[in-house]
Amino acid sequence: MRLAGPLRIVALVVSVGLTWIVASILLGGPGSGFPRIQQLFTSPESSVTAAPRARKYKCGLPQPCPEEHLAFRVVSGAANVIGPKICLEDKMLMSSVKDNVGRGLNIALVNDVNDLLKFIRPLHEGTLVFVASYDDPATKMNEETRKLFSELGSRNAKELAFRDSWVFVGAKGVQNKSPFEQHVKNSKHTNKYEGWPEALEMEGCIPRRSTAS
Repeated sequence: MRLAGPLRIVALVVSVGLTWIVASILLGGPGSGFPRIQQLFTSPESSVTAAPRARKYKCGLPQPCPEEHLAFRVVSGAANVIGPKICLEDKMLMSSVKDNVGRGLNIALVNDVNDLLKFIRPLHEGTLVFVASYDDPATKMNEETRKLFSELGSRNAKELAFRDSWVFVGAKGVQNKSPFEQHVKNSKHTNKYEGWPEALEMEGCIPRRSTAS
């Protein structure tokens, strides 16, 4: 019975010692903060460094354009709900936010041409023409309009029909057909929306017009 007191003291000392050892292991030792406890409560996923975001260039292009080229992005309207967008050199020329788009053909002319509403006939040589459809590009187009778009480099202007989706970049005085054109027919079998095909998005780099004589 007389040994009960010393035994309690030894048990207490052992208990305190074990507690100190466990705490040292978990806390990582003196001066090291709480790295090991943090490791216990940290998931493997959160310890992985997040991948850096892909850099975007002018008009959201994934790569920069070469020197003497213009970056552009043209997006057609989606059905009759979301308006089209036309961006050139990181400047949004037309969009719903700018409140300068409407149903039909949305056309931006780039060559310091002041009167945008006279459209195609009076264009200066080398003027870039950006076109994005919205809802219906074809109903009000006549044969002369289709011919003029073809002369700007379009392959599809003559075939445009009711509620087709169309994006196009051409130029006054081009000798060949433009490589910057997309066209999707309105078809109930393939339409993405009820009554309309999918919206189109086109981006790229256009060579600047040479000013050499």
